[in-house]
Amino acid sequence: MAFQVSPGVEVKEIDLTTVVPAVSSTTGAFAGTFQWGPVDEVKTVSDAKGLVDEFYQPANTNAAAEDFYSAEAFLRYGSSLRVVRVATTGMFSANQAGHTTTLVKNEDAYEASYDNSAGVATVGRWISKYAGALGNSLKVSVCASSNAYYNDNVTTTSAAEAKGQTVVSVTDADVFQVRDIVKFTGHNTEYRVTALDNTSGAETITVEALAQPAGTGLTELVANATNVSRYWEFYNQFDKAPGKSGTASAVTGSSDDEIHVVVVDEDGTISGTQHEVLERYAFVSLASDAKDSQGTSNYYPNVIQRSSEWVYHGGQSTAIYANASDTRTHAGSVTTAFTRPSAPISDSLTGGADGRLPTAAQKYAGWTDNFGDGETSDISFVIVGSTQTDDGSGTSQDILADHNTIVNQAIQLADGRKDCMAIASPRRVSVVGVTSESTQSTNVIADYASITSSSYGVLDSGWVYQYDRYNDRYVWVPGNGHTAGIMARADLLRDPWWSPAGFSRGQYMGITKLAFNPGQSSRDDLYSARINPVVTFAGQGTLLYGDKTAQTTPSAFDRINVRRLFIVLEKAIATAAKAQLFEFNDAFTRAQFRAMVEPFLRDVKNRRGLVDFSVLCDETNNTDTVIDRNEFVCSIFVKPARSINYITLNFVAARSGVEFSEIYGAV
Repeated sequence: MAFQVSPGVEVKEIDLTTVVPAVSSTTGAFAGTFQWGPVDEVKTVSDAKGLVDEFYQPANTNAAAEDFYSAEAFLRYGSSLRVVRVATTGMFSANQAGHTTTLVKNEDAYEASYDNSAGVATVGRWISKYAGALGNSLKVSVCASSNAYYNDNVTTTSAAEAKGQTVVSVTDADVFQVRDIVKFTGHNTEYRVTALDNTSGAETITVEALAQPAGTGLTELVANATNVSRYWEFYNQFDKAPGKSGTASAVTGSSDDEIHVVVVDEDGTISGTQHEVLERYAFVSLASDAKDSQGTSNYYPNVIQRSSEWVYHGGQSTAIYANASDTRTHAGSVTTAFTRPSAPISDSLTGGADGRLPTAAQKYAGWTDNFGDGETSDISFVIVGSTQTDDGSGTSQDILADHNTIVNQAIQLADGRKDCMAIASPRRVSVVGVTSESTQSTNVIADYASITSSSYGVLDSGWVYQYDRYNDRYVWVPGNGHTAGIMARADLLRDPWWSPAGFSRGQYMGITKLAFNPGQSSRDDLYSARINPVVTFAGQGTLLYGDKTAQTTPSAFDRINVRRLFIVLEKAIATAAKAQLFEFNDAFTRAQFRAMVEPFLRDVKNRRGLVDFSVLCDETNNTDTVIDRNEFVCSIFVKPARSINYITLNFVAARSGVEFSEIYGAV
């Protein structure tokens, strides 16, 4: 304590209430292919809806279903999942310029290369927020003036048109765009322009009445020389035309700076309805210093970036940038005299592509780049998902070498972290469509023959058949997502050190059937090869029927519950031990550490995780030499509880006059 030079009272606090904290043991990690969502960025989802919100629904292919439903399977059991969309060959972002080589992986990549219009030469005015063919369905329409919003009496009809007519002759067809809305003076009906012909001397527009059956033409006769007014196709999405923002109005000499922006599902791929409005941004500003009523930037690229789920701003329109010498960004002041185009600016996005299946290296990169560091990513399971890969030419393949590489890489990741387990299934071709159970068993054993021996791996035998509700079909999915989910559910129902297998906690949910339902003989072979059978019992459901790890050496760690017990103990106590860093290695510190650890272990023992334990942390293992090396040593001895794998029931028939105690030794 500090020395006082005159009488007084100094108050200090010393915290001796440190305890071993609770640690997560139910969080999964998954890297796979999806139709939408950020690439090479971890997103946390907690249910199937969250998975769709972040990564969209699966495409109508087997490979897409295998990854999507592997991730969703884990979420069926009520746990948190960290998901990464893997970057693959041929994956591109849709953009206004139609370039087929542009990939914006995520928001960080956008800010690094495309923000503030740095990418205008490549992508044009707009780029899809995420890579994928889904972005090709998008259109962005901008209304940047009152005339673009509504133009009164823009032309006249050049002939009388009868009721029901769809082709209308006009004096000037160039003033219209396809999908503009038009009104004829004296008529209440609104019409949409579906086509136009601006051939000199024979100019026409083709119209369709709104709020009428498709293909309905004029609802009444239109006389020659009738005035025609045009409206932006999305004018009814806004209260009025864009004008001058509040920021601009407060500055002398400012000009109109507002625009309206609409993001549309032009092809209907996303919403199921063509031209469905997905997002609308009203009264955003062309000026980079404009603010909204809450003081937040109202500059339209900034508004789009922070709010849109579908697009980023890629480059300024040459029709509305500040001046000819500034094609990259708008001026930073609301006093700029912005150009106000009299027609809407509509851009359809093209060039987006989903990409191929990942190679083994790409899938591994998805894991290591995002889950390789245990200090920055907290996970409990690495879910392998599908092991189908790309053969380098765009064709999918399901080969043993890639399966072994991917599974071994997942186990290597878990083994290196030592705080999670990798969960894998056999290859699809080994069990799906194979009619002989004996052949299936042989194939599965061969799939795992070269898999690394490790207590941080779990191998199951299952491929499950389940309903794909997004594409109205049934699909085959690897069982490892379910197996990992069952392990997480065992934690939630009991504790991590309880076995996840069996009738009490091992039930698979939401499946129709198994590709491979091993009988007793096959189960014997699988279990001997460290493979956990997934079995359907008549009237009792489908369940995980084994709790072995991938370790080949017989020991306590060849069981899932023991490995998970030690993961929790090591993770929790190691976290608590950080509080001892830079303290003195003396009797007080050692006693304080024992006082933290022993109650924690006692609680685990009371919850049936341990048979017994002992904590050694004193001068016997913290010798002078250890102290001089600035080290601190604590030895924790535990006797783990074991799960029952084999039951013997002896039924003994005895004579009437025999006491049972006399024959106990016979069994």
